[in-house]
Amino acid sequence: MANEQRNINLTLKVWRQKNAATKGKLVTYQVKDVSPDASFLEMMDILNEDLVHKGEEPVAFAHDCREGICGSCGMYINGQAHGPDKGAATCQLHIRKFKNGETITVEPWRAKGFPVIKDLVVDRTAFDRILQSGGFVSVNTGSPRDANEILIPKIVADEAFTGAECIGCGACVAACPNASAMLFVAAKVSHLALMPQGQAERRRRVEAMVAKMDEEGFGNCSNVGACSAECPKEIAQTHIARLNKEFSLAKLFSKPEAEAIEG
Repeated sequence: MANEQRNINLTLKVWRQKNAATKGKLVTYQVKDVSPDASFLEMMDILNEDLVHKGEEPVAFAHDCREGICGSCGMYINGQAHGPDKGAATCQLHIRKFKNGETITVEPWRAKGFPVIKDLVVDRTAFDRILQSGGFVSVNTGSPRDANEILIPKIVADEAFTGAECIGCGACVAACPNASAMLFVAAKVSHLALMPQGQAERRRRVEAMVAKMDEEGFGNCSNVGACSAECPKEIAQTHIARLNKEFSLAKLFSKPEAEAIEG
């Protein structure tokens, strides 16, 4: 058939590192006869099968759902978080996005807050600790209310859901020159701050999560915009603006309380 795509040969430069305490380096591999319809992770599986058959250690990389839901598949591919496909995680990236004979550089997320565990796998439990500090609703809301008892404007509900779409993959941190986690924290703070159930704890939540983010070693936001550009869920920077507003209001209203305690 005229439209049939031929299989692709690729040169991979993959970051290999035993653990956070050892130095890593890029190692070159050849992957041949890969279907253009294969996903990037399937191509990595093919590479690992070949390495195992040769008696070499396979490349460690993280994955789970392979459906763009969990975000664990994060890789830095040719200088882009998750690769060249916009609005997609690494597991949703297909080999047809690359040319036959192309060289692809594959690296892990690089950030102080994401230390390398092995090869392409990084420790992202810093995000879990940020969520544990305040990214939840603990107020007892009682029994379920009637569907129309608390009216929420659709525009507010839609904005809250765009924040809730964050899968915590860390692409925003990897793409940011400051290794900032602002977009992640903003998405979590924003979607809870917009909903009625999140109102009671909104001030404590934003202060605790921002403090934990700083404690974990993530950098500050300087409005570069790479976070939103590389986010597989295309979460907008408007959530960062809301985070800054929430944080400013929390500090404004908590200041008299702090002064009273000191007095």
